Amino acid sequence: MAMADARQLPGPSFDTWAWQLVGACRDQDSELFFHPEGERGSRASSREAAAKAICAGCPVLAECAAHALSVHEPYGVWGGMSERDREEIFVGERRPAAAARAVFASPVAVAVG
Repeated sequence: MAMADARQLPGPSFDTWAWQLVGACRDQDSELFFHPEGERGSRASSREAAAKAICAGCPVLAECAAHALSVHEPYGVWGGMSERDREEIFVGERRPAAAARAVFASPVAVAVG
């Protein structure tokens, strides 16, 4: 089971985590952002697209994406990026700057934003 690298997590400071208080996901069901066991196919794609649509209109999208990338967050949709999106970055298939541009330029972001 993969976990975020705890050595990369910032310490317990309100200023460090305050961005989470204004996230568009704050009042949403967490099941939208984290897949249930065994979810695949069109159901997974639909859930992920819905989560990314919420992210697209989020005032702290950049902070959330930066957090997920900095701690190598292994689960869920964070900062408009799925687990697969982040994994591609982690293994070097895409550079982080290019990935960020892809997130911000996605059709979901344009349609919602």
